[in-house]
This record gives sequence, C-alpha cells and structure tokens, in this order.
Amino acid sequence: MTHTEILSKVDHTLLAQTAAWSEIKAICDDALKYQTASVCIPPSYVKKAREYVGDSMCVCTVIGFPNGYSTLETKVFETKNALENGADEIDMVINIGALKDKDYDFVLKEIKAIKEACGSHILKVIIETCLLTEEEKITMCRLVTESGADYIKTSTGFSTSGATFEDVKLFAENVGPDVKIKAAGGISSFDDGENFIKLGASRLGTSRLVKIEKAQ
Repeated sequence: MTHTEILSKVDHTLLAQTAAWSEIKAICDDALKYQTASVCIPPSYVKKAREYVGDSMCVCTVIGFPNGYSTLETKVFETKNALENGADEIDMVINIGALKDKDYDFVLKEIKAIKEACGSHILKVIIETCLLTEEEKITMCRLVTESGADYIKTSTGFSTSGATFEDVKLFAENVGPDVKIKAAGGISSFDDGENFIKLGASRLGTSRLVKIEKAQ
C-alpha cells in the first residue's frame, strides 16, 4: 500500500486545547497538499476553516469532546451548530458513564439523536476503548450498528491510550456490514496505518503520518 493510498484514509487531526488559527490553517494546507480524507478540528474553527478550504477539503469536527458527558441536548445542539458552520463529518464521544451503568437504551437514544441531527452527513461514534471492558466494546459494536451511525471509532487520543490492533480486529468481527471503522490515537508510522487498514479500518485519525511524509 502506498503512502498516498494510506494518506487518503487519514483524518488529519489537530484538537489540542492550545491550537491557534495559524496551526489550523497549516493543517488545512497540508491536508490539501497530501489529499487526506479530511481535516479534523475543534468546533470553534469549523466556520473559518470552511471559508478557507471552500469545497476542496472535507471538514470534520468533534462533539462532546473529549469526555462525552455533556447532556444529550447539548450534543445535539453542538452537532447542528457545527453543520450550520460548514462541517461535513461529526465525531461524537458517547456517554461512557451511561455505558458503565448498563443504560444501553440511553446510549442508543443519544447516538440516534445525533445521527438524526447529522442527516446525510457522516457520524463517527467514539467509544474510548481504553476505558472499556471487552464486553462493553462488543456491546458498543451492537449499539452503533443499531443506531444507524456510519463509523465506530476507537479513541479520542486524550485518554490513557489510543487505537490498538486488537480493538480494530474486535470491531471488524462484531459490527454490522454497514458500519465502518476509524482507528485513532497513537498511530505513529505508515506501517501501523497499513496494518490498521488491513485489519478493517477505513479511516485513521492522526497528524503524524502527514508530518512523516513532509519530512521525507
């Protein structure tokens, strides 16, 4: 698999709390140059980024990020606001506490509500695998499948660890045929990126691969 093929599956990401517009602009420029799948940026920059890239690049943003414990109503508002500002794709964090409480009806209701707000726009559901048991990960595969969301995503990159090969393999074995997989967090080489893709990931959330490509 070529670097170009791998980069075409990358959501080129900058979500640091300190991110300034000059840095967001730079990753937009890099995404355009290397033709990544999208730029994944904070909601506060979506409108400005959309104006900057026009229709030349997909703009992705995050909802309920990174902890996931905003109210359902807040997440729906965030989603609608992001789409109004020009976002193409939404990456939401589930309510992990509700999952731990086994309140599966609420978790499903939340994802469905955000997917409804997204309409035809892509919704990726971040489940933060490093905080979950294997049983909880399998449960989330089922709930994401039932919800109608487009992707299940491993991680925010802001918790104790990121994507693992084992988790992507587990997703591939347990999600429905219409659910795609995004591996995110800690992807630091093209070899790792290729391995995640071979295991079933359709998207990679990372900034490092573009940095590596630029350095060559």
